[in-house]
Order: sequence, then structure tokens, then C-alpha cells
Amino acid sequence: MRTPLLAAVLAAGLAIAGAAQAERLTDQPLVDAAWLKSHLGNESLVVLDVRDAANDGNPYDKGHVPGAISAPYSTTGWRANVNGVPGMLPPVEQIEKVIGSLGVSNDSHVVIVPNGTNSSEFGIATRIYWTFKVLGHDAVSILNGGERAWVAAGGEVSTDAVKPVAASFTGTLRSELLATAADVEKARADGTRLIDGRPAAQYKGESKSPVARVAGTIPSAVNIENAKLYDAENASFVSKETVASLAKGVDVDADKENIAFCNTGHWASVIWFGLSEVQGNKRTKMYDGSMAEWTADPARPVEPGS
Repeated sequence: MRTPLLAAVLAAGLAIAGAAQAERLTDQPLVDAAWLKSHLGNESLVVLDVRDAANDGNPYDKGHVPGAISAPYSTTGWRANVNGVPGMLPPVEQIEKVIGSLGVSNDSHVVIVPNGTNSSEFGIATRIYWTFKVLGHDAVSILNGGERAWVAAGGEVSTDAVKPVAASFTGTLRSELLATAADVEKARADGTRLIDGRPAAQYKGESKSPVARVAGTIPSAVNIENAKLYDAENASFVSKETVASLAKGVDVDADKENIAFCNTGHWASVIWFGLSEVQGNKRTKMYDGSMAEWTADPARPVEPGS
């Protein structure tokens, strides 16, 4: 027979567990419009509209998911120039302040909303998702298909700007998700798979980004083009089976270590998201310095991919 004290302790424990589950509304990396509709208004939900302004103005001002907070990818502070390398993860204290200023606390479940135009634009969401994960915040999801999918599903669109109430957010860096140049050197030596997420022309050295000093890729790297992981026509990330097929096609095992990279850790985040979050290989890292950092040192090898 349970004593009154034991019963009280068990009840308290269950209440705490229930609260923790309520804060993390789902463990799914991708949520659809129906899920988001059903959770709008939940106190722990913070919707971040991460679309950038374009030539025709700010898309947030023209309409967004009701209650969403504007947090444009290019101007909010999601990435930083670190030691001369563009697009890096900002210092932890710096990115903590950015996230807190958006009204996100450690108790928030964040849903990231890009436009959903194509894989490169959807990479805005996967890069920010990776940022939350690398800071130890698991309560984060992406609206699959972004704003396009929301509108297509008949979701309400608001033009009311939402001013966030600043919150306290504390990150705990997960080094197992973040690769450095030294990690890449080690990977080359021990045979760990390196995955170049850039277009094939850049991988082969036929063209290059301005941020890379020279054309080509890191020797031994294989290529999974980021565009193959997103269905732009139907505004949806590809299935787990498709990710697995693409990985298998370049001999990337589902349970072995690998490191994704690109030019500045943007397209690489699409690859990381597909392998780690959709396929489920939790031994996947992302090299955010990517070719911008790798090629900055002439001593590091670069060669055309094949």
C-alpha cells in the first residue's frame, strides 16, 4: 500500500513530467500546417517567421502566421563573422541574447517558418534549427513547406506585427553536432565520411562561391546536392526513405559518423537536417566554417570532386 507521502511524491513527479512534455509540444522535426493550427495560442509555443526582405518588401508585413515573431535570417543575428570567416555560429553569449530578445526561453517550443520556396531558402530554417539544437534546445520544429504550405492549407494570415517580450535563454553547446577544421582534418585521416552539400558544379570545381578562395572540394568528400532533399514543386522536405536512398548512393552509412559542409554552413544544414533529423543518424555533424574557412588556409588541400 502506498503511503500518503509516497503518493504525494509520485503525483508531484508526474505533474513535473507532464509539464515538461507540455513545453516540448512534439518531438517531430517537421510539423504540418494542421499541427500548427491546432497549437496556436499555446503558451509555450513561439513561432519565428525567418523570411528575409526581398525587392518587393518585407514578406512578414504582407502576411504571416498569426502570432508569429519576425526574425529575418540575414538581419537578426543568427550567424556571425568569426575570425574573418562569414556565416559562423556566433559566440554562445551573443546568440543567447538574440534568441532571448525574440521571446524564446528554455521552456519555449519553437516553430520556424521560412517561405518554403526551394531547398536553398528552406536552408534558412534548417540552419536556425541546427542553431537551437547545437545550443542544447530540443524543443524546436520547422513548418514543413513554410509559409507556402500554410497558405495552401487555408491557414489564417495576419498583418499584425508582434512585438516579442524579451525572455531569458541559456544555451549549452553540444560539440558533438559542430565540426571544426581540426575535426575535418581528423575525418580525412580516419576515413570518416565528408559530405559536400553544394551544387555539383561547385563540388567538381567547375564554379565556386566568392567566399571560397579556390574552386574544388575537400579531398575524399562525396556530394549530396542540397536541392535533392527538398521538393520545391510541392513545398515539402523529402521523405526519410529518399534521404536514405541519397545517402546510400554515396556510401554514407545510416549509423556512422559523418560531417556535412558547403561554403558557409547554410546548404550543409539541409544535409545535416536530412541525415540527422529525418533519417535519424545522430552521429552527423556540421562544419559551419565549411569551404570559406577551409580554403582560407593555402596549406589545406582542395581538389575537384568526382
